[in-house]
Amino acid sequence: MIAIADIVRQIAQRFPKLKEELRTAHIKLRPDIFVKKTVQLSFMFSIGVAVLLFFIFSIANISMLLIFPVTLVSALGLFMLFINAPKQRIAKRRRELDREVLFAGRFLLVKIHAGRPLLNALMEGASSFGVASKYFKEIVDDINMGTPIEKALDNAVKYSPSPKFRRILFQINSAIKVGIDISIPLESVLEEITHEQMTEIQRYGKKLNSLALFYMLLAIVMPSLGMAMLVVIGGLLGLPIGRNVFFIIILFLMVLQFIFITLFKAIRLSVNI
Repeated sequence: MIAIADIVRQIAQRFPKLKEELRTAHIKLRPDIFVKKTVQLSFMFSIGVAVLLFFIFSIANISMLLIFPVTLVSALGLFMLFINAPKQRIAKRRRELDREVLFAGRFLLVKIHAGRPLLNALMEGASSFGVASKYFKEIVDDINMGTPIEKALDNAVKYSPSPKFRRILFQINSAIKVGIDISIPLESVLEEITHEQMTEIQRYGKKLNSLALFYMLLAIVMPSLGMAMLVVIGGLLGLPIGRNVFFIIILFLMVLQFIFITLFKAIRLSVNI
């Protein structure tokens, strides 16, 4: 047990940012425990892969000696996939928060302009609807645990998954420390974020137009013309064009459609003005 704990600790030390990533991803586990669970999951899945390969290799008459290296590679791949789960969760939380970052900032600005203290504005934001409410709740819960509001905002800035939301909280915290009106830097940073998101939308439109053009050429025009030319030329030259050829072409088009759908989803913006 001591040896296993030492191995897990050494693996965890190879990922120095894991502790910060776990807190940012809101995964309430220590780095060593998370690494231990990751190793266990990788081991169990790799055993399943080995059993599956055993039956496949038995039917295909492939040497069983290949099971060990393939299983080892799959175990390492699964470990890297599971160990990067916090990063994937952070990316998801960032996209969710980026959609409402302007609404969250404007909500605080309206409350402050109405004369509400910052703590009351944060509490009202925590009890409101939307994704940003749970991030306000984290700040309020930290303050209710006895943390000073400046320190609570520092923690929120450090562990926020969204750089834009981090900038809003940083400006608020800086205004509190300096002792100036919070609404002035808050309004300024909201204008900057709005301008940045408008620029992102314009870039996204240009990128989407280019990708749509490639989609039209590669997935619609070329396959249609190619199929027509194949049938005509094959008929004139008497080429044996069987049913399998069309099945292969249809399979290729399905893969091509899937690739373009994935690309369209990957470049989609998380912006809501």
